[in-house]
Amino acid sequence: MGKTATCISPVDGSVYVERPLASATEAAAALTRAQMAQAAWRYVSLRERQAILSKAVDAFVAKGAEIGEEISWQMGRPVSQTGGEVGGFEERARHMIAIAPDSLKDIAVEPIAGFTRFIRRDPLGVVFVVAPWNYPYLTAVNSVIPALLAGNAVILKHSHQTPLCAERFGEAFDAAGLPKDVFQFLHVGHDVAAQLIGSNGIDFVAFTGSVPGGHAVQEAANKRFIATGLELGGKDPAYVRADVNMPHAVESLVDGAFFNSGQSCCGIERVYVHADVYKDFVDGAVALVNKYKLGNPLDKDTTMGPMVRANAADFARGQVRDAVAAGAKALIDPKHFPADEDGTPYLAPQVLIDVDHSMRVMTEETFGPVLGIMKVQSDEEAIALMNDSDFGLTASIWTADEAAAVSIGDRVETGTWFMNRCDYLDPALAWTGVKDSGRGCSLSQVGFEQLTRPKSFHLRTAI
Repeated sequence: MGKTATCISPVDGSVYVERPLASATEAAAALTRAQMAQAAWRYVSLRERQAILSKAVDAFVAKGAEIGEEISWQMGRPVSQTGGEVGGFEERARHMIAIAPDSLKDIAVEPIAGFTRFIRRDPLGVVFVVAPWNYPYLTAVNSVIPALLAGNAVILKHSHQTPLCAERFGEAFDAAGLPKDVFQFLHVGHDVAAQLIGSNGIDFVAFTGSVPGGHAVQEAANKRFIATGLELGGKDPAYVRADVNMPHAVESLVDGAFFNSGQSCCGIERVYVHADVYKDFVDGAVALVNKYKLGNPLDKDTTMGPMVRANAADFARGQVRDAVAAGAKALIDPKHFPADEDGTPYLAPQVLIDVDHSMRVMTEETFGPVLGIMKVQSDEEAIALMNDSDFGLTASIWTADEAAAVSIGDRVETGTWFMNRCDYLDPALAWTGVKDSGRGCSLSQVGFEQLTRPKSFHLRTAI
């Protein structure tokens, strides 16, 4: 009997989805089909590719209610919030479709008499997209849609926690009339995925996941001369200056820390607050966090669902306990959230003060509903603390001074720098990270660059 991928729902611990895993032979056959399909797809006009993918987005959005409930069952986000995933998918996909002509057009160079010269952006071939469970559509769409627009074929491997998401992609593309095998999904284990990356035929890997997962992908890719796009972890900081709009900062940062139960690579995990406004920020954050309702994500009144697995919740609990033992103060009483229980994925949100960088909770990615808050005396101290991290995905500043925001942002080691905003991907801007947050780029015009290769045309027309 073959191996099976099993999705255990965090809602109630039941088996929600089971799928057989493809063998290495089956994966290799899928790759061969993708190569054959891409050989024709690359010559389909960009206008036609845009039309097909626009129809696919229409088909996907039409199933939004069903898709939202599936997300809740598979990974635990409240059904009242899953509509944002569908909306975000549509926003990013339609933006990339719209900018494709300008992004993929030939690059002209200065004219020389008797010559025609330009640089063309050729598709790479077959792009292997490896997507995680936490934002199952938003992470995958970043690479799937632009890769197809650029003339590549795509093979999608989704997390075993969210297998239906890969299948929903396939349904939408089928409904839109995408030629057969230009897009395929595979349910495969890590071993087969690594073999696929290391075999001839995969031309680029777009991976979103953990730092160890990124190392495994890179190790497999190192056997060949192919590039990888790695969107990995984060320990994203915020700096609240004394000139802050306090109500806006409290509301935005609490949401940025606790939305999706904190299971976001660009979620807020540490906040540095100027001493002049420290107490106001802490008091406001605690008051707002205590308004959350932890419970069954299928209940429309629930504002915080379970974490994806019990061991993920226990990891966050361990960070909190270690911090408290080292002198931190926990400001949220878990008894206020009766669904919270050790050994289950239901975890109450927590706000910690009197923390420092000797504690794991301020340096190690939590990926859960825990927020550490530190008092700082100056911009210089805040910059040093924000940069004291192995990660650099996003960072934010909360201030009325745009010039200060730009100046400070130039000194912070991060892929995206926000002012008075956080935990959002603007599809017009490059999505990228530094340090252990990964490398490469998706979204924006720049995102097409890693999905194509330059080909120079040097034509002598006068002899």
